[in-house]
Amino acid sequence: MRYALVLGGKRVRPFLTYAVGELCNAPSRALDHAAAAIECIHAYSLIHDDLPAMDDDDLRRGQPTCHRAFDEATAILAGDALQTLAFELLSQPGLDVDTGRQIAMLRVLGKASGSRGMCGGQALDLAATGKQLTEAELEQVHQLKTGALIIAAVQVGVLAGDDAAQAHADDFAEFATWLGLAFQVRDDIIDVTSSTETLGKTNGKDEAAAKSTYVQLLGLDGARVKLQQLHNKALQALHRIPYNTELLENFAEQLLNRDH
Repeated sequence: MRYALVLGGKRVRPFLTYAVGELCNAPSRALDHAAAAIECIHAYSLIHDDLPAMDDDDLRRGQPTCHRAFDEATAILAGDALQTLAFELLSQPGLDVDTGRQIAMLRVLGKASGSRGMCGGQALDLAATGKQLTEAELEQVHQLKTGALIIAAVQVGVLAGDDAAQAHADDFAEFATWLGLAFQVRDDIIDVTSSTETLGKTNGKDEAAAKSTYVQLLGLDGARVKLQQLHNKALQALHRIPYNTELLENFAEQLLNRDH
């Protein structure tokens, strides 16, 4: 469990929880638990995605994947335990959050993790191997597999915040929706433009596995245009929020121009 959590990574999702929560005047203890819970879910999903029965990867963040460093049974159990730890962390008493909103945070994370979120998206992704998806079908896969937890990371930050922040929950969620899709488009671009060493995982894996990607569907230039369109939509949602969202704008800029 520790290996999967501290191996490295961009910490995109917990950063969003902290950044949004701080804008919404959330107590620090609540954000600590919420951000840790989000990262536990993300780490568990990566362990399971890398398994031979799923994406069958040997590298993650430049290091052997969990099942390679240990064994498959240990990796499955570590992922299961990280998933349950997330809900243990988020259900702790004394988080200085209204009980109703704490329950809502648990519900948000549960939905993002299950059949209407990451697990459903992974199932669609596996079923689509070797098939040509339409752009709408591809968007559905990534809204669930990648986008759901990014949206949840933002939503729990808002829910941990004060009463005034709840009025802006929809705009924050819309920002996260477009950011999540843009994040995946950028992933598809760097999968074909960056080396394995730069990525920290095997490049060209989606093409080798005959999976539909935005690059395969739209071409490299078309994927770059799509990325910019989604980025603009994310910024438009932020601009409707009457807070200083400069940190989130700068983060989106860096995230969507990264090379790994």
